[in-house]
Amino acid sequence: MMIFKKAIPRRTFLKGAGAAVALPLLDGMIPALATAADTVTKPVLRIGFVMVPNGIIMEKWTPATEGAGFEMTPILEPLAPFRDRLLVLTGLDSKQANAWPGEGGAYHTRASAAYLTGVHPKASDGRDMGAGISVDQIAAQELGKHAQLASLELALDPKQASGYCEGGFACAYLGTICWRTATTPLPMEDSPRVVFERLFGDSDTTDRSARLALVQENRSILDSIIQEVNSFRATLGPKDRAKFVEYLEAVRDIERRIQLAEEQASRELPTLERPAGSHPASYEEYAKLMFDLAVLAYQTDLTRVITFALAFERSSRAYREIGVPDSHHPLSHHRNDPTSIEKLVRLNTFHLKLFAYYVEKLRSTPDGDGSLLDHVMIHYGSGMSDGNLHMNENLPMLLVGGATGKLKGGRHVRFPVGTPTTNLYLTLLDIVGTPMEKLGDSNGKADLLSIA
Repeated sequence: MMIFKKAIPRRTFLKGAGAAVALPLLDGMIPALATAADTVTKPVLRIGFVMVPNGIIMEKWTPATEGAGFEMTPILEPLAPFRDRLLVLTGLDSKQANAWPGEGGAYHTRASAAYLTGVHPKASDGRDMGAGISVDQIAAQELGKHAQLASLELALDPKQASGYCEGGFACAYLGTICWRTATTPLPMEDSPRVVFERLFGDSDTTDRSARLALVQENRSILDSIIQEVNSFRATLGPKDRAKFVEYLEAVRDIERRIQLAEEQASRELPTLERPAGSHPASYEEYAKLMFDLAVLAYQTDLTRVITFALAFERSSRAYREIGVPDSHHPLSHHRNDPTSIEKLVRLNTFHLKLFAYYVEKLRSTPDGDGSLLDHVMIHYGSGMSDGNLHMNENLPMLLVGGATGKLKGGRHVRFPVGTPTTNLYLTLLDIVGTPMEKLGDSNGKADLLSIA
């Protein structure tokens, strides 16, 4: 018997005055009139990049053995639950971050600019900056055609000031790892409030003040659309209703955490106007909040490309919550002091624990016939290996996710000495359907991803 039930459109938004909430993929969005093979929607493939600065203690990061039998090293241990979805990659270089003849200093500036571009940055005071289009933005050119936001750029460090930061290079080079064009760096957003409003604000109006006034009155974007929420929920089947409620609770929880952070900031600084984009005082809570926003952005298909900087190069953030009161950048120049190295291992592992939180959220979030982790490919790494010596060879990198069945995890892949990182990026672009023959200093493609 043929069933003529109409499916809910995949891009369904619940809207109220000044607010909009996109929906995750529900069973009711799968067409009912189809063969068994057709009723399963084609998985949406997403890609992401997560960067940590100032290098990593490679002796505690790099597995000793290659292939499927590699051991989880101390820094990698937080990712042990995801071993089957993990590719550890070693041997990749970012030689365009090295100093050219006559250049001095600016080690971190070059590492930042070349990280996703494979291009040596141009010395500039900011008026004529130049590097190269970054791999995330190349992916966004195609994947962005299918989403409301072409890409999302997130950071846990404030935006850099103008002027010079390192020998002859503008500070702006240190404030992003994303380049839309060879001359256009993209700012990365560090405010959870701004990110939340960008995701769930009404795309039909540019009047931000009016929308904010409404949200302030209702105290919640969900409150402003509650009538439509209740009406829509009544049309869903039991399974979709449970999934829908769980999703709305996640949105509500993020709203609550942002509001709490703002209220805390207001109490801590009573003589100042409350910042519009305050974030939690705890770095861990801050990171988790931003990761949760990234998961929602993927879940609702508002974007398929997210780039995330856990901190910028030269970051001097201290991590007192894990017993590391030292500033990160000065600490990275450890001069082989065992105490400093132990603190850096603790810091590097802490970053991986936060990343593991992100991966677990992706794994526990349903998406079609699997989870978001099944349908995403996240690249994690640093633009330096040895921060003490400012080395840009043999960078610490890994991939996590199933990429809709296109990646085989559970392996340590060692690339031949001298392989440009951009060779890997070309392979990632092939996987997400945006093939290119050349990117930055690439000299081929990283075909080792398919080797056991």
